[in-house]
Amino acid sequence: MSRIILVRPSMLRGEVEAPPSKPYTHRAYAAALLSDGASRIINPLESRDTNATKRACILLGAEIEEREGQVSVKGGAFRTPDNVIDVENSGTTLRLFTAISAHAPAGYTILTGDDSIRRRPMEPLLRALRMLGVECWSSKLDGTAPIIVRGGGMEGGEARIMGEVSSQFISALIYASTRSRRGARIMVEGEPVSRPYIDASLEVLARFGFRVEREDYRLFEVEGGQRGRPCEFKVPGDFGSAAFLMAGACLTGGSIIVRNLSLDLPQADAAIIAFLRELGCRVEISEDAVRVDGGGICGGEFDLRDSPDLLPVMACMGAKCSEEVVLKGVAHARFKESDRITVMARELAKLGVDVEPLPDGLRIRGRSRIEGGCILDPHGDHRIFMALAMLAASTEKGCAIMDPEVAEVSYPQFLEHARSLGLNAEVMKG
Repeated sequence: MSRIILVRPSMLRGEVEAPPSKPYTHRAYAAALLSDGASRIINPLESRDTNATKRACILLGAEIEEREGQVSVKGGAFRTPDNVIDVENSGTTLRLFTAISAHAPAGYTILTGDDSIRRRPMEPLLRALRMLGVECWSSKLDGTAPIIVRGGGMEGGEARIMGEVSSQFISALIYASTRSRRGARIMVEGEPVSRPYIDASLEVLARFGFRVEREDYRLFEVEGGQRGRPCEFKVPGDFGSAAFLMAGACLTGGSIIVRNLSLDLPQADAAIIAFLRELGCRVEISEDAVRVDGGGICGGEFDLRDSPDLLPVMACMGAKCSEEVVLKGVAHARFKESDRITVMARELAKLGVDVEPLPDGLRIRGRSRIEGGCILDPHGDHRIFMALAMLAASTEKGCAIMDPEVAEVSYPQFLEHARSLGLNAEVMKG
């Protein structure tokens, strides 16, 4: 029997520490696997998604030891997995390790995941990997998982990849090419999306001693035969997860401080700071914390091309804006854990919000008072669940929301942290 959560009208106030970054945890594990020797990952995120990446590393040959607050990863010695790599709901794991598994010494690696993962596009990545000498294909021959990759290494050479669907394709090619025989020239066609995630990938690789030359986001030249070096990498706090709590303060008229946040490393979702200010919230940044004071929020037009994961939380704030909100540039949000454009339009409409799906986003005409009193469905999407929980807290009657356990994908402590800030929420059997 599935669970639902009843979120009653609430106001968020207080202090909380942001969880570790999911994108950086994924990338640090993958870089450690590619590097010779033992690396230490400090403060990694423990979640369903990042645990999928950790398991993939182990299946591909990494030796992992876990202590409180840190993980030792001994990489460099690849083996052929003795089981299927189940990425569960993690698109980052699927993309990164489809490419990296080419370095298994022999045989075949099979990667699959849940229903959502098995619908997500993979053909652009598979096509580019074939250009680099990797034999790989979709078991269904439709460009989706399960994916089969033949081991034996990557030859390298020249590859082209489209940039409009996912930056994860580009990151995956760069990561795997570091150990290719001849190196690689990766040319990006079209306008790439989610560019800060590419920056994050390059930053992590550099910390582990890998060399990548670039020309903007159009060309990446990766030297082959690199072995990396052991590294001690501290995972920063996650702006993407913190964004939900910040939005909660904005929507409920509260005031919160989120600690463990820094702008020292590139994070796509750090854009939430500028977006909140444009909506009319007061935002103060200190060395390692962000304070958000909520209240009346206005509207505006927001380009989410480089921060598509903010679509659900921005849509929920748009639902209570006094002026029209247009969210654009996120056609690629249709290929996430759900079709986030369609799902957000459907769920906001249940609350009486005037919302129009656009080819690349949403047009929202919000209302200052939302009655609530309905059941909302996140469609198995962790970010939609957390965004709807914050919006439900700002309604007159509250709302019931299905499947609260989906938050474990990226932010297992979400409800605990939100309750510590004043969220009135009760988990019930469906």
